[in-house]
Amino acid sequence: MQPVVEVNHPLVRHHLARLRDVHTSPAEFRGLIQKLAGLLAYEATQDLVLQPLEVQTPITTTTCQVLSQRIGLVPILRAGLGLVDPILNLIPTAEVWHLGLYRDEATAQPVEYYSKLPQTRPVDVALLLDPMLATGGSALAALSTLQRWGVKQIKILSVIASRAGIETVQRDFPDAQIFVCVIDPELNDRRFIVPGLGDAGDRIFNTIRHGDE
Repeated sequence: MQPVVEVNHPLVRHHLARLRDVHTSPAEFRGLIQKLAGLLAYEATQDLVLQPLEVQTPITTTTCQVLSQRIGLVPILRAGLGLVDPILNLIPTAEVWHLGLYRDEATAQPVEYYSKLPQTRPVDVALLLDPMLATGGSALAALSTLQRWGVKQIKILSVIASRAGIETVQRDFPDAQIFVCVIDPELNDRRFIVPGLGDAGDRIFNTIRHGDE
């Protein structure tokens, strides 16, 4: 697979239009995030490894194929939670491991506040989930954590990424694959993606403070 995949699909473009709109309600925003997460997961999982399984149908037996790898969904709290359910519906056997990171508003650097990854038995494939890949700082911190755990194959799934964020990740983790719905050109002086969609976590969980819109 290519190191960076921008999912160029009519449904993606359609849903992004509503997702970016400042007037889109939190409920609709959550639904759109879930739809786009499913489309991203479809693209990101095309190289998962299969193994044969003998199945008894109502008519006869036949050889089918099932997933042979342990898949881990790793949402970056809190916004990454919005991508979990649709992907877990596609891969019900996936494990879900949470990483808590927040951005220091003064430095724009990530601060880790939660991680419960086990010491042993890393998953075979980790899908790192975060709706926004802005500066790339949170992604780098999460990738470092997953690398220390021993994960060999890591895929980042983000709805919107900045060009700068992608370049940052590729510089430090060239083996990590990145799947996005769209790549926006720049960041503003607050390190928000432009044109972007604002703060994904606030819009998913309806926590926009008055005056932040």
